[in-house]
Amino acid sequence: MSAAHVRSAPPVAEPVGQVPEAERLARVALSCAVEPGDGTTSSLIRQMGAERALEKARSATEGEPGEMLAQRLVELDPVRQLDQAARCGIRFLVPGDAEWPTGLDQLDDAITVDGFGGTPPGLWVKGPMPLTELATSVAVVGSRAASVYGVELARAVCEHLALSGVPVVSGGALGIDFEAHNATLSADGVTAAVLACGVDRVYPEQNRPLLQHLAAEFAVVSEQPPASAPTRPRFLARNRLIAAMTTGTVVVEAALRSGALNTAGWAESLHRHVMCVPGPVTSYTSQGVNNFLREGRGTVVTHGAEVLELIGAAGEHLVDPPRGEHRPRDGLTPTERTVVEWVPVSEPARVDSISRLCGLPLRTTEGALRRLRSKGFVQRTDEGWRLVPDV
Repeated sequence: MSAAHVRSAPPVAEPVGQVPEAERLARVALSCAVEPGDGTTSSLIRQMGAERALEKARSATEGEPGEMLAQRLVELDPVRQLDQAARCGIRFLVPGDAEWPTGLDQLDDAITVDGFGGTPPGLWVKGPMPLTELATSVAVVGSRAASVYGVELARAVCEHLALSGVPVVSGGALGIDFEAHNATLSADGVTAAVLACGVDRVYPEQNRPLLQHLAAEFAVVSEQPPASAPTRPRFLARNRLIAAMTTGTVVVEAALRSGALNTAGWAESLHRHVMCVPGPVTSYTSQGVNNFLREGRGTVVTHGAEVLELIGAAGEHLVDPPRGEHRPRDGLTPTERTVVEWVPVSEPARVDSISRLCGLPLRTTEGALRRLRSKGFVQRTDEGWRLVPDV
């Protein structure tokens, strides 16, 4: 990234909260051993706490469903994991920490999407920016194979959000994700990436400069421990974090099987705002988002101002309804509009004839014609009334 995108005085993440060390270490172990989106483990942590959930996971014997998890836990040293992460500038957040995004806690009550669900045991974060800066953020996601149309709309929306002081969250992928991050940075805004791999890894490789910049100046986030590789299920599980950490999700461009629609589904499940930018009906990359809207899901947005109106407090960021091109007759009264429609263009007509055609009393019609003449719409001749040419 260019030097213009470097923050002159980046905020420093707040100290970790007063969470008992045993609980933090238990969550580290579970975070490293379970696959993301493991609703069973999340449910156990919620019911009995992280320490007891870890004990239960370790006690699984041969032949039981949790046998593989128990084997992985035997090989884990959570203290060593935390030390290695800290040496790489990576911190581990858990519920109760000052930085913890409380929106994630709602994942335990949300309807699962594509088989994934639950609040993660913790988050691995690299970068100086405290996640508290994302309290009123907006997710902007979309197709990896973005069209020129999608790129232009994504950039316009994100630049408007950035200039309004609203942080943008995305997934660090190619296409719309990249444009969302990059446009926000170009407008000197705040942005963070939520990854489907470890925060110490770069994926995709084409976005290396962007991801390294975010890790140095802002934040990259993952529920996966360092060194984890990205897989398709991990991308789908990651999407729930993007939806839960933000106040709303904007889908700019998405095909019928796009992962961006999965993120929108999570936002729906969490009762967040779901905003969709409609695309051309002939565009493959807009089929999914257009169909989403056709099903009555989501709200159409075409500009960053409309996004702000939806996520803001009542009466804040109100947007004036769009108006067409102003025409001269727009300023006429209803009576004047009725009369002028029956004034001929070429051959003049008498006032009684116009009155009869428009269905108004003679006096009313005559008064309207006089006003129309003063406004330059009609003219009077010896033979009667006619329209002024080109009006």
